[in-house]
This record gives sequence, C-alpha cells and structure tokens, in this order.
Amino acid sequence: MKLTDLKSKEHSKKEKTRVGRGNGSGKGTYSTYGCKGQKSRSGGVKAKGFEGGQTPIYRRLPKFKGFKPLERTEFIEINVSALERIANGKNEINLNEMFGGNVKVLGEGEINVPLVVKASKFSKQAKEKIEKANGKAEVI
Repeated sequence: MKLTDLKSKEHSKKEKTRVGRGNGSGKGTYSTYGCKGQKSRSGGVKAKGFEGGQTPIYRRLPKFKGFKPLERTEFIEINVSALERIANGKNEINLNEMFGGNVKVLGEGEINVPLVVKASKFSKQAKEKIEKANGKAEVI
C-alpha cells in the first residue's frame, strides 16, 4: 500500500452548499435570503453596534477620560504645621502607625522643632521644611 492509494471514504467529505445557483440546486430563487429587505441585498450588513437607528450605547455613555488604576492607594494627608502638636514632646514620630494607614506629609505651615518623621510619602516642600529645622524625613 502506498500513500497514493489512500482515498477518503465515499460521501465522507461534504461539499459546501452553493446558494443562488439555479432552482435545480434546491437553493435557487431567493437562495435562503427570504424576500426583499436589507438582508436580502448584496452588502446588506449592518455596522457593528448598530441599534436600529437608536443612538448607540457608546455614544450615550459619558466620555470618561484618563486612567484609573485598579489598586489605588489612599493617603491620609497631614501638614507640617500639625507635626509639633502630634509629636507631644517626642523627637521621633511614626505617622503610619499613629494613623493606621499610608500618610503623606504636605508642606503647609512651619516647623521649628527638630523631628525625625516617618511616613509613606513627603512633598518636596515638607521634606525641605523638616530638614531646615534640623529634622529628618524618612520614607517607610
């Protein structure tokens, strides 16, 4: 037996039905397209997302701009002016432990006491003001 001798079984491969090739084919006249109308004509395909003339959903929804991250971290904001009151005479404070979350120190106000401040984030102004008062800003 050779490869050239191999043949598929009779009627095992079915030919694709060719519509619109005369009445003798069994798929003549309307050729499964029905009578008149958009779907019976050539090129009669509606656009993707077409809703019968109604304003499509992609145009009804407001235009959301930008990107929103899935895992957004919320920060508790504290100004430099409040650090002296929070310290209560101590020279080192851990703001993340105190407030139980991520804390960002902002640069509004003034500080006169040298403090070692530990937090998740510092603004540039806040870091400068803490270091100007001979303190230290540590990122945790």
